[in-house]
Amino acid sequence: MGRRTVRRRMTRLADGMPILKTDTLVAEEPLEIRLGGRPLTITMRTPGDDFELAAGFLVGEGVVTRAEEIRAIVYCAGATDEGANTYNIVDMALADGVTLPDRTLERNFYTTSSCGLCGKASLDAVRMVARWSVREDPLRLDPATIASLPDRLRAAQRVFERTGGLHAAGLFDAGGELLCVREDVGRHNAVDKIVGWALQRDLLPLTGATLLVSGRASFELAQKAVMAGIPAMAAVSAPSSLAVELAAETGLTLIGFLRGTSMNVYTGAERLGLTAAAVP
Repeated sequence: MGRRTVRRRMTRLADGMPILKTDTLVAEEPLEIRLGGRPLTITMRTPGDDFELAAGFLVGEGVVTRAEEIRAIVYCAGATDEGANTYNIVDMALADGVTLPDRTLERNFYTTSSCGLCGKASLDAVRMVARWSVREDPLRLDPATIASLPDRLRAAQRVFERTGGLHAAGLFDAGGELLCVREDVGRHNAVDKIVGWALQRDLLPLTGATLLVSGRASFELAQKAVMAGIPAMAAVSAPSSLAVELAAETGLTLIGFLRGTSMNVYTGAERLGLTAAAVP
């Protein structure tokens, strides 16, 4: 299996004094996801929870919503000329009757760790029809509970403490209980791993759950939340305009700049019981 961290020698400059030290870095390696033996996409990720990542990716693409729809996920052996397994290629087999994704919407076979949407043919191609409506979710949230989520997520981040170089995603219930946390060099990968975790346990749709991401709230992350039936998403940084637009269209509660007791609620403020006065 690939390592989540690697050790590298480096020179640290402190007060003009160079010191030779060893640093712990987060690992970044390519993962090729195949479907029925055919390449579907390549993403740069932190090794670990690869089957969850692949399964969650299919949920985000609208291909599957139940664990039984994936017959098998395996690492491809003999990935090198010497026949060794790099654990950087996974192949998924869908159950009979599951519709294969439209090859015209296929990604360009390479996704960087910072952008999970590279290669989509058009904006219309990523506006997928979710199988569940998050607008109808009866979730109600306590602002104080939401404010506590970043500290709870950080406390559960094991690799970040050693490297400082990972994004994290956390799934919480309405009371703020952490259900699942995943770390990855890519924000979208961390979310895919959480969604894959839920799919493998037949927990979709994730009714009553809140997704917290450690970076910004991009359109793709908002879409992944909606596709998994998650009614609320919070980010410690800014949302994009398209993420807010998607949240408004689908009924997703979207929170940004979640820092301390302050937050910006861009959509779905009624879930927090908020009625703010307009400021000129």
